[in-house]
Amino acid sequence: MELSTPVASPQSADAIRALADTKRGFKLLTHIRANLEDAKLAVGCGVDGADVYIGTSDYMRQYSHGRSLEQVIDMGQEVIAYLRANDVETRFSTEDTFRSNFADVMTVYRAMDLAGVDRVGVADTVGVADPLQTYNLISNLRDVVSCDIEFHGHNDSSCAVANAFSALQAGATHIDTTVLGIGERNGITPMGALIGRLYTCDKSLVAKYDLRLLAEIERVVAAKVGIDIPFNTPITGAVAFHHKAGVHTNAVLQNPTTYEAVDPEDFGMSRIIDVAHRLVGRNAIRDRAAGLGIDLPDESLRSVTEQVKSMADERQITLDDVDKMLSDLALPVDD
Repeated sequence: MELSTPVASPQSADAIRALADTKRGFKLLTHIRANLEDAKLAVGCGVDGADVYIGTSDYMRQYSHGRSLEQVIDMGQEVIAYLRANDVETRFSTEDTFRSNFADVMTVYRAMDLAGVDRVGVADTVGVADPLQTYNLISNLRDVVSCDIEFHGHNDSSCAVANAFSALQAGATHIDTTVLGIGERNGITPMGALIGRLYTCDKSLVAKYDLRLLAEIERVVAAKVGIDIPFNTPITGAVAFHHKAGVHTNAVLQNPTTYEAVDPEDFGMSRIIDVAHRLVGRNAIRDRAAGLGIDLPDESLRSVTEQVKSMADERQITLDDVDKMLSDLALPVDD
């Protein structure tokens, strides 16, 4: 778990110290600039690791810190040496990697690798990278360094999950995520969405996680920061396993994998077959009737289906409307 920099405020430093002193089953990291004073404060807070960063693009070097490439390397080596001497796990990241000169960042990464860093970080700081760019950069970097590689991708152009997955395919060992992707601007790679991507690729990749806790984690974080979980959030969103069109529902009722690559039960979620709309099919109506303990002949099922479609063309209807139509024609199922 990475917390914000202790330099941010006295309360930030106090919070890190308090958590560092707490019995926990995870490594506690903090995010710091590539300067010695930040590193000393991080060590003093008792963290297990420090994620060190400095900008390498022309934008960052001109408008952020004003250092030359040689100065960037010198600063990085100094901080890494200090953190290593204090047994602090260290990641060194180039900020704004994808708008930096390719040769420059490779030079920096190689120097940090030789300095003994635990991993180097590739950052799509403004969300401009695409999956192919990500794969190419990470795969080239994999040939340059022997340490681990971390990817940090922002979601400004909606590529964060795809880029993170491409980074893993190219040899990255770590991916930065946040719950619901919360972060600067459009945020970074959402934890749940990345888990979904890995799950659909190979379930064994997420076998070590308790997937049924994902929805609870997202609900807790959303409540704490005062936001709603978007309706189309992968896996845990309100419509993630919501089936509506007649062709879909007919196939899903026979075999859910026809239109589902993710088993909702693995995540403690439920499948919803929507029947209160004009796209409804007869098989969905039959399934709803069976759920109510009502047995209807095909002729009656067709009649109810047409009634639902006609009513839904005129106004928004509810499940209660459909249930009343079924009940009016009910023939109780024999015990």
